[in-house]
Amino acid sequence: MKDYIAEVRALLAKSTAEVAAWERSVFDRLAGDKAGRVVLCGAGGLGRRTLSGLRKAGLSAIAFADNNLLLAGKSIEGVPVYSAKDAVEKFGKDSVFVLTIWGAHSSDRLAQRKQQWRSLGCETVVSFMPLCWKYPQFHLPHYSCDLPHKVFEQAGRIAAVAGLWADDQSRKEFVAQLRWRSEMDYDGLPEPVSGAPYFPADLFELLPDERLVDCGAYDGDTLADFLNLTSGRFGKFWALEPDPGNFAKLSALVSKLEPAKRSKIELLMVAACERAQTLHFSADATAASAVIARGGIEVEGQPLDSVLAGADPTFLKMDIEGAEVSALRGAQDVLRRCRPVLAVCIYHLQEHLWEIPEMLAMMLKDYSFFLRPHDCEGWDLVCYAVPRERVRCPAGLVRRA
Repeated sequence: MKDYIAEVRALLAKSTAEVAAWERSVFDRLAGDKAGRVVLCGAGGLGRRTLSGLRKAGLSAIAFADNNLLLAGKSIEGVPVYSAKDAVEKFGKDSVFVLTIWGAHSSDRLAQRKQQWRSLGCETVVSFMPLCWKYPQFHLPHYSCDLPHKVFEQAGRIAAVAGLWADDQSRKEFVAQLRWRSEMDYDGLPEPVSGAPYFPADLFELLPDERLVDCGAYDGDTLADFLNLTSGRFGKFWALEPDPGNFAKLSALVSKLEPAKRSKIELLMVAACERAQTLHFSADATAASAVIARGGIEVEGQPLDSVLAGADPTFLKMDIEGAEVSALRGAQDVLRRCRPVLAVCIYHLQEHLWEIPEMLAMMLKDYSFFLRPHDCEGWDLVCYAVPRERVRCPAGLVRRA
């Protein structure tokens, strides 16, 4: 444990000014004299988002390159799309190829993506992150991607949170996540754990009458896993999903269940938040539907303390696209009164890696904290807070009062 804390402190030892200077210059150092000629590798959502950011900075990309041959020869937002092979033949010697492929459920890792382009003869290949660091006002934050110097600004808080983790696996993951946020070290991130997200069998057992609150129920994917793991034997399931499209899918799933199961599931088209209010929501019927500052549709927001008044949940799951802190503030009475297991996503914002565990540690007593990745490259990272009486004692566990 002492060596681990020393490792965290050593990782954060650089000055904020030193890191800020590095992040501003790293793209130009990697790209060299090709920095003004950018080819975006990946014409999907991230590629288009990056193009938009470049244009706001008064720049553009000379081309998209994409493995989808159906896009070759087309134009996206005025930029021509080439196949990977043709793009490298045309631009591989005099342009920087910026990889704009990074998303949940990817089948490969960054090193493999880079190798593909290099094997075709491309000389300069970099991740999208250094480009975002050069023009942060137009690109960031983007999920857990943000400026590295912001990590170092919080070195004291991060070092304190480092001591919360109850097992060696969590500590290793925490260090790897810090390195990824501060040094773009993709290769150091451990592989995802196996099994259904939110239900790691090595940390706790599900109760025979488990009563689960699912914040961000989406289309019922977590509900389906829960029904499978419990064989339909459970106490109660509250599913909160404010996106009308997702709620329709969720409702359709529940409508097909046998009455005995269906009677124990309550569907609520509300968003969990700190206080009762009307929220703006980007409702696109996907897993990325989220609360936004303006625009979108209006949805009802309610604190869990109101939604669950008089109820006694034993498990609380949150995957709500960055609104987790607000939702936890609105659930303080439930947490104190019911002592549920918590599974809270902490990958939507850079600072959630330390901010959410720190917040939970202040709110909860006699809990153990764990960190588990359920997808590659920073996606689906979950903080588990487990009441001491429900912890299973994995290897390397340090029980905490």
